[in-house]
Amino acid sequence: MLKINQLKLRPDQCGEPERCLALLKAKAAAQLLIRPGQIKELEILKRSLDARKKPLIFYSFSVAVRVEEDLVEQILKNPHIRDAARFQKKQYRLPERGTGILRHRPVIIGMGPAGLFCGYYLAKAGYRPLLLERGRAVEDRMEDVRRFWETGVLNTESNVQFGEGGAGTFSDGKLNTLIKDPDGRHKEVLRCLVDHGAKPEILYENKPHLGTDVLAKIVRNMRMEMLSMGADIRFSSCVTDFLIEDGRVKELEINGEEKLPADTVVLAVGHSARDTFFRLYEKGIAMESKAFAVGVRIEHPQKLIDESQYGKDCPYTLPPADYKVTAKSSGQRGVYSFCMCPGGYVINASSEEGMTVVNGMSYAARDGKHANSAMIVTVSPEDYQNFLEELQGDLQVPKPLLGVAFQRMLERRAYQAGAGKIPVQRFADFRAGRKSVSMENIKPQTKGEWAPANVRGIFPKEIGNALEEGILSCGRKIRGFAGDDACLSGVESRTSSPLRILRDERLQASLSGLYPCGEGAGYAGGITSAAMDGLKVAEKIIAAYQPWKAAETEHLRLTEQEW
Repeated sequence: MLKINQLKLRPDQCGEPERCLALLKAKAAAQLLIRPGQIKELEILKRSLDARKKPLIFYSFSVAVRVEEDLVEQILKNPHIRDAARFQKKQYRLPERGTGILRHRPVIIGMGPAGLFCGYYLAKAGYRPLLLERGRAVEDRMEDVRRFWETGVLNTESNVQFGEGGAGTFSDGKLNTLIKDPDGRHKEVLRCLVDHGAKPEILYENKPHLGTDVLAKIVRNMRMEMLSMGADIRFSSCVTDFLIEDGRVKELEINGEEKLPADTVVLAVGHSARDTFFRLYEKGIAMESKAFAVGVRIEHPQKLIDESQYGKDCPYTLPPADYKVTAKSSGQRGVYSFCMCPGGYVINASSEEGMTVVNGMSYAARDGKHANSAMIVTVSPEDYQNFLEELQGDLQVPKPLLGVAFQRMLERRAYQAGAGKIPVQRFADFRAGRKSVSMENIKPQTKGEWAPANVRGIFPKEIGNALEEGILSCGRKIRGFAGDDACLSGVESRTSSPLRILRDERLQASLSGLYPCGEGAGYAGGITSAAMDGLKVAEKIIAAYQPWKAAETEHLRLTEQEW
C-alpha cells in the first residue's frame, strides 16, 4: 500500500461518506498519475479540519491506497510524484504466553480505562481476571451522579470519580494522545472502542471524542463481553488493605473485612483514590510526588468560539469549534487550556464530603450553548509546601502525599466559597478580587447547583495572578476570551495524579506482584493513555504467566502443603 498526505476537500464535500470516498479516490489517483480504477482499496488514516486561512476552510486527509505491486514501483520511481510512500498496516498482537504459574487469578483494582482495558485483554487471552471496583456499575452510578447534581447528596463511593468507567465516563470523552506508539496500542484501543459501540470515525479523526452518553454504553458493552470470556466483576468492593509476605502481595482486604488471596494485582485505582494512596504509603510502597496543574473552568458562549475559529460568516455547517491556548505569566509560570469541551457543561465532580472540584463534560452531540475548558497552572512538588504554608494547609502529611494535601486544601476552600455549590465568578470580578453578585450576562451551564462567589480567593496569590495574566494573554488570541463576562468556576484540581507509584522494568512496584497502572499511578494523562497503559500491563502479565486454571493451582497448593 501507499500513503498519501494532504488531500483536501471542502466541508460540503464530506457529508456523504460514499461521495467523500469517491472524491478522495479521484484526488489520490490524480496525485499518483494513475486512473481511479487502478486503486483497489482506499482507507482514510487521518482527517483534520484546517481553518487557519479562513474563510478558506477544508478537511485535510491522509489516506492509504492499494494498487498492484508493479504499479507501486513505477509510482515510487516517478520523479514527478511527490508525497507518496510505502505504507504497511500495523497489526497489534498480544505477546506469547509465559511459563510462570498463577497461583491465583489476576486481580485488577479499579475499572477506569486502565483497569477496564487490562481486564478486557487478559480475559480475551484466557486469564479469567477478577475486577474489583469500589463504585457501582455504570448504569447505577449514573443515577447516583444525577441524584448528587440535583440534590447535593454525595455518595462517596459512587460519583463522578468512582465507579465503572472511571472519571473519564463523565467527561468529553476525548481520545487524542501525544504518547508515541510504536507498538500500535493506540490504534488497538480505538478499534476496541469501535467494536463496542463507538463511531468508526474515531479511527481517523484528528481529535476524536465520544461524549459521556456514548462512553457509558461502551463501558457496559465491554463489561458484558468480559463476563462472557470468563472474567468476574465485583462492584462496591473497595480494597482497604494489602497483606504482604516476604516482599510480595499475598492477600487483599475488601471493605475492611473480607480477605482475598492474591499474588498478581493490577493497581488501577485512578487519581482520586486518596485513601488507597495513604494505605500504600503506610505499607512502604515506593512513591514520589510529581507536578500537576490546578486552576479554573472558563466558560464562553459557543458562538463566540465558533466565530473566532471559523469566521463570522462561515458558509459551512461545521462541528462546534474547539481551541487550545497557552501563555506564560510574568512569574514564568505556564498557563494553558486543558480538556476543552465544545458545547459542554461544567460539572460538580466531587468525591469527598466538604470539598468541591469541577470538571468539564460533553455529550456526543456537543450541543450545549457554552464552551468550557480548564485554564490551569502547573505546580511542582517544590511549590506544595510554600502554598500550603501561605493558605495554612496541612503540612503534617508525608512528603510524597503533599500534593494530595494541596488538592484537598483547594477543594475545601472551593466548597466554602460556594457554600457547597459550584463557586462561579465573572472574569471582571476575578480581576478585582471581589465576589460576583450575579451572572446575568452568562448563566453558567453546569451539572450541579452553582453560586456567585470569589473564586480567586480559593488560590494562593501567585496562582491567582498567573491565571489572570494567562487569560488576558489568551484574550489577544481569541477575541472575547478575556471579556468581563467570561465565567470562571472552581476548583479544577484533579488534572492528573499528584504522585507516581514507582515501578520497575517488569512494571511492578517495590512490592512484588503489584502492578501500578494508569493515571492514578502516575503513568497516564487521559482516557486513551490510561487504556494504553492498562494494555501494556496486561502484556507483561501474559508474557510472564500461563492462564490461570483453578484446578491446576489447587493441585499445586496441596502439593506444597504436603511437602
